[in-house]
Amino acid sequence: MLPNDLNTLAKTLCPELGAKGSIPHEDLNASNILDHGDNLITYLRQDILILGGVMLKAQKIYSSKYRIDIEDVMTISSLSMKIFRIKFLDDENFPIHIPTKNQDTFIRRGYYGGRSDVFKPKGENLFYYDVNSLYPFIMKEYPMPCGVPVWHRNFEGKELDSLFGFIEAYVVCPNNISKPFLPYKDKNGTLIFPTGKFIGVFYSEELKFARDLGYDIIPLRGYLFEKRSSPFEDFISHLYESRLEAKKAGDGSMTFIYKLLMNSLYGRFGMNPESIVTEICNKKKYEEFMKTDNFQSAEKLNDYYYIVNYIVNSTGSDDAEWTAPKMSVVQLSAAITACARIYMYPFISRSDCYYTDTDSIFLGNPLSDDLISSVDLGKFKLECKVQNGIFLSPKSYMLELEDDKTIIRHKGLAKNVVTSDWFKKILDNLKLMDEISISANFKIDWKKNNILKKDYTLKLGLPVSQKRKYVYDSKNYWVDTQPIDIIDLGSEDATAILKHELFRNKDQSVGQLTTEDKTQSITNQQLYNKRPNKIDPKPKPDE
Repeated sequence: MLPNDLNTLAKTLCPELGAKGSIPHEDLNASNILDHGDNLITYLRQDILILGGVMLKAQKIYSSKYRIDIEDVMTISSLSMKIFRIKFLDDENFPIHIPTKNQDTFIRRGYYGGRSDVFKPKGENLFYYDVNSLYPFIMKEYPMPCGVPVWHRNFEGKELDSLFGFIEAYVVCPNNISKPFLPYKDKNGTLIFPTGKFIGVFYSEELKFARDLGYDIIPLRGYLFEKRSSPFEDFISHLYESRLEAKKAGDGSMTFIYKLLMNSLYGRFGMNPESIVTEICNKKKYEEFMKTDNFQSAEKLNDYYYIVNYIVNSTGSDDAEWTAPKMSVVQLSAAITACARIYMYPFISRSDCYYTDTDSIFLGNPLSDDLISSVDLGKFKLECKVQNGIFLSPKSYMLELEDDKTIIRHKGLAKNVVTSDWFKKILDNLKLMDEISISANFKIDWKKNNILKKDYTLKLGLPVSQKRKYVYDSKNYWVDTQPIDIIDLGSEDATAILKHELFRNKDQSVGQLTTEDKTQSITNQQLYNKRPNKIDPKPKPDE
């Protein structure tokens, strides 16, 4: 409901209740816990007081502003959705269609999310920029897919500019594009941006943008929508203007609330219908669950009852078993994230861009003044100037700032123990491997419903990233990256055919067939229509 730690929420929503406090976890054990009893009781009482204060303050705010009780919703995204539907959605001007199973499965293949890439591992005198509310800006300014989609089994003879929707296409990215634009998910589900030849599902607007960059695009089939002005314009405008007013008035609580609501809606539309359900059932029903393909796990509670986990709305489930969540509208989330990648690409593609993560960029030169604003939606804000930056992998970097401060970001268990010296050592020796010991004070064992303290020994080295290839200088130091080349036509058979043609023609570079050659390759291999990729299944189309 409030996606932040309790200490931050207390400072933002109810600072009058005091600080949250802390517990010296490393000094506590079973033998001395009673010696700390008074301090622990004081801590727990303050913790409960702050938690109650935060929830009551949030309830009061939402009730007074929108007449919605937070007890009726489970998450902040659900709350944001409820406000949008009650206050802002105009069903007549923009009817929102909840996809069928086939539609959802197909369109979801074109839902890729944000881009996170390391282009250069080290830089000096860099400029770190963030976009002011990137996704809300896209939701407000860009047209969106509207209404019931229409399936087209064959786009032969159709001009790309005449299409609007989600299209399975054969694309060729020339190998002279150093920072490719179109996304691709590899066999491990990693999002990369490669050169080469591949088939995927994409939003029509990103295909048009890619074509203008030099890609060759052959649309194959897909769902077409009606193109209409965004239904989110008034919703985003209201929240953003309200946030600015609250910020100007020094109201930290409302500034925080408006930001949460504004940034939480788009993800709710993209919620995956496939989910895991936990249910307490009797022995007979437990035995029935065990015979189904969707059964995941179970724990015996006593001689009569079990707690069971099973999947609903799985890709392989029958149409009759499909029950889409309310307002799971993947075409909107997929369109929003695709347009966000379009918006960011001119800045990411600059030769002086060292690193990007969704709405942020690190540049070697400053942006022009007309692109900079700390308040305007969609413009860039200068977060800081970086004296030295090391970027090892997506979400793993170290920044030394002008004021002698250091910012370190590192995902995983070691995020609290890596240092600036460690980043420098790794960059000097990519094979370096340190062994460190760390403790997790609250390790949750969901299977046994236990909370325990657990010690780990980690081997800490260069974070593995296969999103781009490393480039080394004459002294074998990592200095740059280049895109990965791929060939993937949607099935092993079709890919093997094209690879055979390339080998036969002695075409060692993936990006050099003519449009006529590519069209002939597509004509000669239609097997991918019949034998879908096992990792990325294609649904039966709506007839």
